[in-house]
Parts: sequence; C-alpha cells; structure tokens
Amino acid sequence: MNDEIDRELPMRVADALRDRDETVAVAESCTGGLIGAALTAIPGATDYFEAGLTTYAYDAKRRHLGVSREALDEHGAVSEPVAVRMAQGVRDVCDVTWGVSATGVAGPTGGTDETPVGTVYVGVAYAGPWGSESSFASAARYEFEGDRAAVRAATVERALEDLVAAVDRVNG
Repeated sequence: MNDEIDRELPMRVADALRDRDETVAVAESCTGGLIGAALTAIPGATDYFEAGLTTYAYDAKRRHLGVSREALDEHGAVSEPVAVRMAQGVRDVCDVTWGVSATGVAGPTGGTDETPVGTVYVGVAYAGPWGSESSFASAARYEFEGDRAAVRAATVERALEDLVAAVDRVNG
C-alpha cells in the first residue's frame, strides 16, 4: 500500500460511516490489528470506530467472537465460514452497525495446497434495523502475492474496499 491509499481509503470509510451515523468494529487474525490501525489513523475515528479484536488463535476466536469449535474443526481458521462468523461475532459483541474480519495465511509458512500462502478471507457483517430482516454477513476469498508484509497490506486494503462497497450497497 502506498501513502496515498493509506490515507484515501480509510478516509472513504470514515466519510461513508460518518455520513450515515454508523459504526464499525474489526476482528483480525493475520493482520494483527492493522485494519484497526488504518481506521484509527483518521482524526475523529471515535465517531465511527468502536473496537478492534485481534483473535489470532482458535481459542480467541471461540472465546471472544463466538466462532464454534465445529466451524474451526471442520473448516479451519482460514475459511469462509470462520470469516463470516468472525465478522458477525465482532458486530454483535461490540454492538455496531458493521463488523469486518480478516483471516488468512500471511506466510512465509503455514500454507497448504488447498490454502496456499497469500490466501485470505475478508468478512463483512451488517446489522440492519430490528425487524427489517436486512442484516447479512458474507466473506470473500482472495489470494495475494508477495511476502508477509505485502499480504498483510493487501488484506487491509481489500477489507476497507469491501467495507466501503457494502456500506454503499446498503445505503446506495
């Protein structure tokens, strides 16, 4: 990520959330808090940013986000179901409008044939107004190239892009 993206993308998130009086919390694994750091680098982040949880280990995902043992056993931490549950969990635990999650294999080790180094899942969960049945959660799989730092930086950028896109879709 270059400096321009470092400022521009988090500012787009900030503006989108402030304009709608919405809030966000993040649940991070492979990024270790970098998404939260990008969001809080914007002055006045208290207007929209509630919390960031770095849930690196299985037990942390289970204990703090409500990710089930079954989901972790069956799919592994780096999976769509776990990314979805992480986003839902942080949204609900922190009582915010939006939950964002990131889980992946940043490398240089830890990859497999099915989940090579650079594989990341980004989840986004929305809390619609009660009774509207508009709440949702989804996750997308990405494969990034480069070393650990490059994968983590690309994940931050993708998570912020996915969040802005979802906010725009809901409020479009």
